[in-house]
Amino acid sequence: MKIPFFRRKEFFSDAEKQQIVAAIQAAEKQTSGEIRVFVESRCKYVAPLDRAAEVFSILKMDKTAARNGVLVYVALKDRQLAIMGDQGIHEKVGNEFWEKEVRQMLAEFNKANYADGIAKIIGEIGEALRTHFPYDKEGDINELPDDIVFGK
Repeated sequence: MKIPFFRRKEFFSDAEKQQIVAAIQAAEKQTSGEIRVFVESRCKYVAPLDRAAEVFSILKMDKTAARNGVLVYVALKDRQLAIMGDQGIHEKVGNEFWEKEVRQMLAEFNKANYADGIAKIIGEIGEALRTHFPYDKEGDINELPDDIVFGK
């Protein structure tokens, strides 16, 4: 199933987009892990985690060598979000970590701090990835793009 990525909405200002991408790049400089952000207007499913799982697969995030990709999924108009970690990182941090990160991001969103909230959570996810999958300058490559992916 294809997602129409090209109908980009202007959810964020250019400065906010740069802030989020910079947070991804800073986090990934310290880990072999990969972080992606997917933002759309509406969630196609009742449970945002189901939509996140679909997007995770479409973005081929389950293809990283160490299975340490993390997706931050946000449906702004529906006020839904999810964070999905691949098998490698999930086995290290567990459900409690993801649930805590979602609660913190919701707290930021409730204050209308969308870009700040996403950037903050990316930093915390980056720390967890660094702890369990530290950067190896000899062998690590950036396996996935760092840009924000926009859906409908």
